[in-house]
Order: sequence, then C-alpha cells, then structure tokens
Amino acid sequence: MAHGDITHIDIPVSDLGAATEFYGTLFGWQIAEPPGFEGYPMWTNPNGAGGGGLAPRSDDFTQPRSYVEVDSIDETLALAVQHGGTVVVEKMPIDATSWWAAFADPDGNEMALYEGTTQMG
Repeated sequence: MAHGDITHIDIPVSDLGAATEFYGTLFGWQIAEPPGFEGYPMWTNPNGAGGGGLAPRSDDFTQPRSYVEVDSIDETLALAVQHGGTVVVEKMPIDATSWWAAFADPDGNEMALYEGTTQMG
C-alpha cells in the first residue's frame, strides 16, 4: 500500500454474529477472526482488493470508519489540526509495528489513519 491509499474500513455493529452472516451473505465477504484479534472479525471482499473489520458499536463509534495509510500518523494529525480538523482518537498501537488514530475534518467527518506493517483487512 502507498501513502494515501484507503487500506481498511471498520463497520460498527451491535451483534457480531448477525453482522458476519449478513455481510457474508450479501456481498460474499470472507469473514474470520484472525489470531490475536478475537472479537474483531475481519472481512475481505471476493477479489481480495479490500477489506476491514466488524467492530462493536459504541457511543463513540456509530458510523463506518475508513483508514488511510500514511507515512507518519504524528505528522498527518498535526497537518489535519493545522487545517481545521480535530483529533478524535490519539495514536494507539495495533501491534509492535503498526498504529492507528482518528480525526474529524472541519465538517465533522471522521477518518482514521494507519501507519505500519500489519496487513489491514
């Protein structure tokens, strides 16, 4: 993946089992919980070009969130804030070599950032 590519999309759901069945049937997605990501089923579309996860819905996570790969989350968050965005989730580790964060643009649209080597969806 390259800087600026959308690498992953998380979908907030209330029932992981029902959502797995729904999206698997509707779109033919392959959905499974990879080792180390229990409770977070990840999906891959039939042609393997994209994917994401089914994440538990919460008060702070109610709409799908796209992840954009960047070279530096720290630099990208600073640039977003400089141009009127706000940090929604500070940089957090996914594993030893990968991180994520989220921001809202000036219109309130939430996007996430991904930096690292873990294969996202």
